[in-house]
Amino acid sequence: MNSPVILITGAARRVGAEIARTLHAAGARVAIHYRSSAQDAEVLADAFNAARVDSAATFAADLLDVAALPALVAAVVAKFGRLDALVNNASSFFPTKVGAIDTAAWDDLLGSNLRAPLFLAQAAAPHLAPAGGCIVNITDVHAERPLKGFPVYCAAKGGLLTLTRSLAIELAPAVRVNAVAPGPIEWPEDDISFPPAERAAIVAHTLLKRVGSPADIARTVKFLVFDAPYITGQVINVDGGRTAHL
Repeated sequence: MNSPVILITGAARRVGAEIARTLHAAGARVAIHYRSSAQDAEVLADAFNAARVDSAATFAADLLDVAALPALVAAVVAKFGRLDALVNNASSFFPTKVGAIDTAAWDDLLGSNLRAPLFLAQAAAPHLAPAGGCIVNITDVHAERPLKGFPVYCAAKGGLLTLTRSLAIELAPAVRVNAVAPGPIEWPEDDISFPPAERAAIVAHTLLKRVGSPADIARTVKFLVFDAPYITGQVINVDGGRTAHL
């Protein structure tokens, strides 16, 4: 009953699922948010609950529906009785060519990457404060160094980076707010956004000359949640050194 409770958005698959596994292994109870990956979320929760009874639950919500976000936080608190951390991991990612950008792309990219983290943080803050809790936002190295072909996505992640620092000021001293900025960690599931030659060029540009893994992000989130009580308002680039010479 005293184990910390952590809400992770977009936690059913890929990097979000690895974050959930890592935090659960560290002793947390995890609230697995998903939008459409219900089966993946349930499988993950079942595995966690088999390891520790009542240590995980799933929560469905469309993060583009701002009105539903306080209800998501309330459902987590109702289930577990507390909330100690929020990890804003869920993200839309797709290219937007200038001249063909429409409001649907704008609403999707800004909604998932910036608006939802803000309103989730606002809903979570009253519960995080008594616990001395924290928020970890997953940004992107291209929040500061834009990627050609992705102007709206980069603007959204740039906003999330600034929001991280702003919320650290607004919610201090009770709640810490930090961010993790991935570099080349896990490629999109399509082969269009980053063709093989482009992927190879990106990897070659990292200092470590290799792609990172979801575990690299998850370990950094774990550090910020559990082992960084004097760190707030910061962004940690987990990118193999790519931004050292971009």
